[in-house]
Amino acid sequence: MPKSKTAPVVLITGTSTGVGLHTAIAFAMAGYQTIATMRDTSKKDELLALAKASGVKVKVERLDVQKKKSIESCVTKVLKKYGGIDVLVNNAGAGFLGGLEQTSDKDLERTMGINFFGVWRMTKAVFPHMRERGSGRIITVTSVGGLIGQPFNDAYCAAKFAVEGMMEAMAPLAKQLGVQVSLIEPGPINTEFVNSARASSDLSSFTAPYDAIVAKYMGATGNVFATYGQTGADIGAVILEAATTPLPNFRYITSDFARQIVAPKVVDPTGNNVVEAFAARLA
Repeated sequence: MPKSKTAPVVLITGTSTGVGLHTAIAFAMAGYQTIATMRDTSKKDELLALAKASGVKVKVERLDVQKKKSIESCVTKVLKKYGGIDVLVNNAGAGFLGGLEQTSDKDLERTMGINFFGVWRMTKAVFPHMRERGSGRIITVTSVGGLIGQPFNDAYCAAKFAVEGMMEAMAPLAKQLGVQVSLIEPGPINTEFVNSARASSDLSSFTAPYDAIVAKYMGATGNVFATYGQTGADIGAVILEAATTPLPNFRYITSDFARQIVAPKVVDPTGNNVVEAFAARLA
């Protein structure tokens, strides 16, 4: 029998480090039954230690967003045990540094697979349940790189642009069916994500004429992260706000610096105008 729901249930992907880890703690501290998923559950120790230190509990489940069977198995298990999923947080992601010429097909497929297809499949697995009961929230962590293309982030920005398009297209219809959709768009973040992106990228592939250009760009980027970078806990607090506020925005740009980056392109930084316009056509 499903567990009696005494508190709302949140399922979060990519919780072994960084934003996902701190988001799981934030939801648990807010009273949610927190299902923290990760591809490799042997990396759960940091999360569980922080949960213990914070006086809360989280349930760790294995979920690989690149594998459809893993997604379906985890979602089915959570629905059976808890009786529902109130909030889905699509957080799992992977960076990659490379321009068009430095990005192999393998790198492209991996970057799109984790950042876009994983989000698509997770959302598709959870949305029918939310639609059937007429309530739920789907919150997806993208990036200012989903609004503004950035040099040497060609594949990563392509994936994040795709997620933005998917969610913006989906949000008006989802709203009519009782499900709120929100995007979380950080600028620079000082978490393990950046080091992981650099580690998975072959910087030696930047030969002339790119080598000098990328060295200058990466130096400037490092200064930006040091000066303006947010923490995983900062982003986790924004995600929790999107989950708990009565009328969530479609778009949450997480810092003043990030808003400055996208201001020339985004006239309405909340994204509500686009969603409301299409929702009105569906009413």
